[in-house]
Amino acid sequence: MVKNSFISVISQKEENPGSVEFQVFCFTNKIRKLTSHLELHKKDYLSQRGLRKILGKRQRLLAYLSKKNRVRYKELIGQLNIREIKTR
Repeated sequence: MVKNSFISVISQKEENPGSVEFQVFCFTNKIRKLTSHLELHKKDYLSQRGLRKILGKRQRLLAYLSKKNRVRYKELIGQLNIREIKTR
């Protein structure tokens, strides 16, 4: 789940709902809700399509943040716990 420290960061970000972090946070909440919905309703294809669209938007925002500010990107994915850390 989401760490408590990140919720305080988001409450500060509410002044700027256009920030990349806030948008990724909102998309992550929507993704989690849709995922739990689709576990019960496996044949809800419109919700599956919506989930794929939201996943794509979040992926593009994270790619943008990764290019622009790697530190903020790593902090965000760590706090939201949404990506595996790649090791080589």
